[in-house]
Amino acid sequence: MFTTLPNMLTWLRILSIPFLIFVVYAPLSLETYEKNFYATVIFILAAVTDWVDGWLARRWNQTSLFGEFLDPVADKLMVCAVLVILIDLERVSPVIGIIIIGREIAISALREWMLKVGTSGELKVHWLGKAKTVSQMIALPCLLYHGPILVNFIDSYLIGTWLIFLAALLTVISMINYLKIAFLQLKLKNVE
Repeated sequence: MFTTLPNMLTWLRILSIPFLIFVVYAPLSLETYEKNFYATVIFILAAVTDWVDGWLARRWNQTSLFGEFLDPVADKLMVCAVLVILIDLERVSPVIGIIIIGREIAISALREWMLKVGTSGELKVHWLGKAKTVSQMIALPCLLYHGPILVNFIDSYLIGTWLIFLAALLTVISMINYLKIAFLQLKLKNVE
């Protein structure tokens, strides 16, 4: 269970966070654009392992409760670490970071509470949450890269900025949706 290939890929995603931080902050003899490039590559590889580990777990019938727990933890750790880096580099507004990180903490706590009162099955991933994740997962590498793509044709920072604003908006809307679903379920079960 702990050492299946899908779970190992998830652990690898968690272990890539210190490497990403090292590339950004270590006093290496790299130019800023090189640090940006390597940090972006690490993030993209980690994001790819997120898709691969889930696909392999389903394909090889290696899904587990531990994997279902670890996968979203790895995702949240990576996203939060990158957001903090981007805030520090002044590429993302602290308000955007607080909205996204706060939502992740609030929804995780809500799911935990609903599990304890026996209604967690009703709080499933909604398309709003998926849209938030997609815009966020495109925005973050664009903001990490922070430079022109395709010979100055595409400005990754501009794309990333628009998408992170969209992610923040979808974050608020999806959180309201999750809270509405949760409170309706809790009201039906008379939980206080």
